[in-house]
Amino acid sequence: MTTSTHRHGPEELCPAGLELYGRALREGRLPEHEADPVPCLLRVGLLRPDLDDTRWLRPVAPTVALPRLLRGIAEDIARRRQAETLLAQAFEPLMALGIGHPDPTEAAGTTLLSGSEQIDEAIRQAMLRSSDEVLTIQPGGKRPVSSLALAFPKEQEILARGARMRTLYQHTSRHDPAVLAHYELLDGDVEVRTLDEVPERLIVLDRDVAFIPANPDRTIAVEVRHRPLVTYLATTFDRLWHLATPMYPQAVQQPTLNGITPRQRAIAALLVEGHTDAVIADRLGLNIRTAREHIAKLASTLGSESRAQLGYLIGRAGILDQEG
Repeated sequence: MTTSTHRHGPEELCPAGLELYGRALREGRLPEHEADPVPCLLRVGLLRPDLDDTRWLRPVAPTVALPRLLRGIAEDIARRRQAETLLAQAFEPLMALGIGHPDPTEAAGTTLLSGSEQIDEAIRQAMLRSSDEVLTIQPGGKRPVSSLALAFPKEQEILARGARMRTLYQHTSRHDPAVLAHYELLDGDVEVRTLDEVPERLIVLDRDVAFIPANPDRTIAVEVRHRPLVTYLATTFDRLWHLATPMYPQAVQQPTLNGITPRQRAIAALLVEGHTDAVIADRLGLNIRTAREHIAKLASTLGSESRAQLGYLIGRAGILDQEG
């Protein structure tokens, strides 16, 4: 465990930290490097450098450390109570002005979340209270390894409570080894399927609460606890799930029909609708270069010499009538 992943409150002690502190008390001192995985011991002052040899750490006596930690907590509580009093006093003359103007967001059972930290914390808290089902839509092709690593502990924890997890990706994720490795490491009831196109990101927990993005860069999200809305989102997921192609734990490969690949059929449908290369790439989770390569291969297969002719040949070949 590294310092970057060793996260808990400043006044908290983790089991690993308590175990090492107990050992330091028994043995009288510890090599400095042994405290690297549990920086909380130095942060809260349970270990301190040996003045005679700084390569070693000595434990602070519990009779000294505990009162100091409790005093810090008491001071923090006093500060918070003072802030609470000041805030109540500031809002007192404003309360009358708010009568008759209820918050429409809260009334609708939705809460606006701003910033990645607030969004992540709201999702984490909701997952801690969930134990039955996790439904997720992950658009955009490949997921960053860092994103997968952050999601892993939360997903494993809810799976350990017996939850079932179903995730929808775009077909492009089928070629991402990091995504597959992520789900192979998870221990529990996990299924992954893919579609050519999926809607924006969605998380539904126990069909009680859902999270959806509220702007294109996903720095603002909406937490939905309005039962009819959550039911609608979960039902939409179920419909998409039945149309999707299994990827994990058992992968099903889409067939190539008459020399036309599943990806080319998806591109053909968007070409017939008149979309540009950039829109096609965005809708299918591809970069624009890859999208153009697929379009060129489709044109070559059908013997097309122009964009206009390609649309005509797609229709004549009956590509969009074929079932994948």
